[in-house]
Amino acid sequence: MSVGQAAVALYPQTGVAASARRVRALIRRHAYLLLKSWPRLVSMIYYPTVTMVLWGFVTIYLKPTNSFLQSAPGFFLGAVLLWDVLFRGQLGVSLTFIEELYARNLGNLFVSPLRYYELVAGQLVMSVLRTLIGVGGACAFAWVLFHYSIFSYGLPLIAFFANLLMFGWAIGLAVSGMVLRWGLGAEELAWAAIFLFAPVSGVYYPIAVLPSALQAIAYAMPSAYVFEGMRAVLLSQTFRWDLLLRAFALNIVYIAIGIVLFRVAIAYARKRGMLLQMGE
Repeated sequence: MSVGQAAVALYPQTGVAASARRVRALIRRHAYLLLKSWPRLVSMIYYPTVTMVLWGFVTIYLKPTNSFLQSAPGFFLGAVLLWDVLFRGQLGVSLTFIEELYARNLGNLFVSPLRYYELVAGQLVMSVLRTLIGVGGACAFAWVLFHYSIFSYGLPLIAFFANLLMFGWAIGLAVSGMVLRWGLGAEELAWAAIFLFAPVSGVYYPIAVLPSALQAIAYAMPSAYVFEGMRAVLLSQTFRWDLLLRAFALNIVYIAIGIVLFRVAIAYARKRGMLLQMGE
């Protein structure tokens, strides 16, 4: 029996246990890379914290003369932190895949027993980890500097977090597919793509202020329903289940599209022998 046959006998390639083991191995690889590098951790917390501090001081400046901010003092801070959940969710998926391109490791991944859905599962778990680190640090500074806690939303926060994270996953998978299709020249999409959705997501203003054509686009975005739901909780203390259910339904559609686009890009790269050629 060869070494390869012995490895297969000891570690079978099929079954739920074998699949879970491969996903854990992928997660450990990226978790070690992330958690053993303090500059990475600092940079993940730095950007959301700076943005949160900026809007916090804007709120302090405007609050004495603005009745809206007096009734909802945490409006901008909550919007910033929830927006960063979407941004970090997308970036976590994209950067996990791009790290494999930097390391020229795609060939190793795709000749291993790792299945496509296991690769996706590993990316999603790392997205959650990156989001918790980045947004968690900003939440801590929000409490220390402005005595604001996003956890005051209570149960609605879980629904907001989950829906924004799911939408970020969908965008991240689509971006990963585009980077695989067009190479690291498309890497900037990982940072820029999400901002195409910011104007129609109603992060800082209601969707009603948009022109009618943009309103139609906004209501096709899960993020618009989430931020409308956030405003309902802040201004009228009402949790709009209807908005969150619509966001969830749209997220299912967008995640399916993201998975398909990523799968098509992998098939295209395999067919043209690009997996061993991609890297820095």
